[in-house]
Amino acid sequence: MTVLATPRATELEASVEQLVYVRDDEYTVARMSTDDPRDGPASFVASGRALAGVQPGETLNLTGEWDEHPRHGSRLLVTRCERVVPSTVRAIRLYLGSGLVRGIGPRLAHAIVSHFGERTLTVIDTEPERLTEVVNIGVTRQAQIVQAWAEQKAVAELMVVLQGFGISPLLASKIYQVYGNDAREVLTTDPYRLIGQVRGIAFHTADRIALRSGVPEHSPRRLQAAVLDRLETAAARDGHCYLPLTVLLPSAAALVEQEEESVRRAVDALAAERAVVVEESPAGPGLVAYAKEQHGREVAFVSHLARLLRARSTLPLRPFPDDGDLQEDQRAAVNLALTSTVSVLTGGPGCGKSHTVRVVASTVRAMGGSVTLTAPTGKAAKRLSELTGLPAMTVHRMLAQRPDPEEGTLFQRLPTEADLIVVDEASMLDLQLATRLVAAIPTGTHLLLVGDGDQLPSIGPGNVLGDLLDVEEVPRVRLTHVFRQAQDSGIVRAAHRIRSGRLPDLPGGGGFWFEELDDPERVADRVVHLATEAIPRKQGVGGDKVQVLCPMRKGATGTAELGRSLQERLNPAREGTAEHWSGPSVFRVGDRVMPIRNNYDKGVFNGETATVTAVLPQDRVLELRTGDGEAVRYTFDELDELTHSYAISVHRSQGSEYPFVVAPIVAEAGGVMLRRGLLYTLVTRAKAWVVLVGQREALELAVRRLGPRRNTGLALRLALSLRS
Repeated sequence: MTVLATPRATELEASVEQLVYVRDDEYTVARMSTDDPRDGPASFVASGRALAGVQPGETLNLTGEWDEHPRHGSRLLVTRCERVVPSTVRAIRLYLGSGLVRGIGPRLAHAIVSHFGERTLTVIDTEPERLTEVVNIGVTRQAQIVQAWAEQKAVAELMVVLQGFGISPLLASKIYQVYGNDAREVLTTDPYRLIGQVRGIAFHTADRIALRSGVPEHSPRRLQAAVLDRLETAAARDGHCYLPLTVLLPSAAALVEQEEESVRRAVDALAAERAVVVEESPAGPGLVAYAKEQHGREVAFVSHLARLLRARSTLPLRPFPDDGDLQEDQRAAVNLALTSTVSVLTGGPGCGKSHTVRVVASTVRAMGGSVTLTAPTGKAAKRLSELTGLPAMTVHRMLAQRPDPEEGTLFQRLPTEADLIVVDEASMLDLQLATRLVAAIPTGTHLLLVGDGDQLPSIGPGNVLGDLLDVEEVPRVRLTHVFRQAQDSGIVRAAHRIRSGRLPDLPGGGGFWFEELDDPERVADRVVHLATEAIPRKQGVGGDKVQVLCPMRKGATGTAELGRSLQERLNPAREGTAEHWSGPSVFRVGDRVMPIRNNYDKGVFNGETATVTAVLPQDRVLELRTGDGEAVRYTFDELDELTHSYAISVHRSQGSEYPFVVAPIVAEAGGVMLRRGLLYTLVTRAKAWVVLVGQREALELAVRRLGPRRNTGLALRLALSLRS
């Protein structure tokens, strides 16, 4: 033990036994153990941001100062952390049995270390063929262990490189996954390649690596990367398909602290390479810039939708049986869906959209035609099936994918030749999915898009349903009659008042309630109590029937903090039960999770729900069961594709309906997300009860404030195409 400047300072070697807590800012608390009692307590807690990315089983050289924590006892406040090769038998056994080396669990680790002792790691490194001396290790398993050991060593070396650049070591395994043994070369020669290719690496991270590697601040490659970053960020964060140059140039220039003139040259170079498209603004005078993918999707969508609109119907022209239960606007919608190859059905809650779809579908089937019902998410498809009594699938599953042997790419085809395709919850269609959809539909097939134009637009870029409703030539019917049964619902009444810009009746009734509290911390505590105790007890249901929805991610009432609190109440850590930390998230058996990216290989899609059924450190795998009953596996390196769903954003709740919804409504950080469309979408997610907890002024702000329009050129392109 080396004594530093003060009596309380120390440097010691210790092994990570367990992660206790990881914050969003990478502040980490870990339970540690030492083999040398002269270094301090045999077991203690260490904390600090210097511990970012450490995993159970690793041996660390720590520098820090001791203090006494009221709950954890002796605690080391770590200021410096360096990974070292474990050297004692206990540390080696802990390292190999922790799951850090895929394929070795605690039992096999014990057998290997018992056989080779302190030379275990040297043997694996230099004489790996000797592993077959251990019982239960044959040639195949030996090869797997050697490969996993090599990968672990490479990732550990990358961690050291990243720390030298001042970058979180958590990114090392993701970089290695993409580039393998070329990872170090990419880091040092072209770090801007990391943007978009490695999950979690945006411009700032790549730029820090580049600058520290000697890339000049005015490098054309750097300026071009900044331009692309601004376009990608605008798409991911704000849903924009393009940015006006008057916005793009100063934004990119500020990002790299260079002159706008230099950035404009970078835009011109990207345009010459066709990485971006610069054209006249759809909204008025001036130029705008698209990333090539977004521009290509807009053009393709317009081309295919115009093709479908101009097609001759393949449906037999018969009048549908007059249903006495239909209102006049519903009959108009049915007629339109049967006679127009493309039509839109829109309207608020309680207006009979689902019944209208059921009549359309049954009429087509009575004519001898075939119908395919779809929705963007699994939950939305299941709900559509329940409401119509007909089978439904996700849009992704409808668009079956097959490899193209000539192009080596993927193309879409419909699994059946449907006469009518119905897409419910069409407000959730982003530009990418909508383009894939219309491109796959055969000419002459009818397409009926059903959705509520007042809900939030899609998570992904674009505003497809809103844009279609802005084009007069697109046939549509808006249902306005609210049925009596729906009028009795406080949720429906509140939703329609919000949609029209009026405050709901407070405190509410009939399933809609507002509970006024001012302090965000108290609001968070009350939301957790309602979701885990009060509502389940009063309604006689489990906590899984109550969904917490949040307007924001950060803050005391955001999805991150509330999600942690709910997880600790509903699914706390259990002694002797495996768990795995991935960044600030810990995954346990029984956790409610949700994919946040489409993964076609696994057959799971953004917004679906799932439950963790197994955490397997030895295999470095998490096993899930989806809401459809499918078993799915995620490796530990893929866990940033999942999020816990104890508390989710309103955007991620689209297409779903929950028996009970609880939501905080506070003006933290200026309440930037509090807007009418968000509040309206939130309220309409509840089936029986929705309870809003928070500040009345925040609720009033949300009702009166409209959301910003997304930058898209789709409406103008489509209007020009249909009028030509």
